[in-house]
Amino acid sequence: MIHIPKHFEGDEATARRLIADHPFATLVTSVGGAEPLITHIPMLLEDDALLGHIARVNPHWQRFGDGPTVALFHGPHAYVSPRWYENPVEQVPTWNYAVVHVHGRPQLHSGDPRAHLERLAAHFENGLPLPTDPAKIDRLQNGVVAFRMPVERLEVKFKMNQNKSAADRAGVIRGLREAGETATADWMQAHEPG
Repeated sequence: MIHIPKHFEGDEATARRLIADHPFATLVTSVGGAEPLITHIPMLLEDDALLGHIARVNPHWQRFGDGPTVALFHGPHAYVSPRWYENPVEQVPTWNYAVVHVHGRPQLHSGDPRAHLERLAAHFENGLPLPTDPAKIDRLQNGVVAFRMPVERLEVKFKMNQNKSAADRAGVIRGLREAGETATADWMQAHEPG
């Protein structure tokens, strides 16, 4: 569970947009008293489930039933200097970030994973056909395990200076842009508290 102060809570629609824009997840499965299993994979959110696949040789998929799983998605993030605030001596260094944690229990895809792999490729290839030889895909598809993870719970934290004044937020946005952290500055600007 992630600690989310009230002013850093995010909404589901923005969380879904973050997952679509930043689909590379850290998948973590807790297994009793053992060390958690961790895999880094792209995942797509379709309706109320995440779709993903893992290399068959990775033991992570074999332990899905042994404990809870969470997929961690990271949006824009950057260091924030106290110099960017109106009164820097009253501030401390911090980090602005947007994260979504999706909790669920993965279910293995039964049968041929080709449809799943084609959906994933079509998403990232923007609908263009893969230039890869179909015979190579046929050989490699047996090396992956596709799964679907129904969303049981979303945790959404957007820590982007919502607890600061409009002047301080403007100073941070300006400082981020000057530091080349435009993605975080753009996020802050697009999600100004209302």
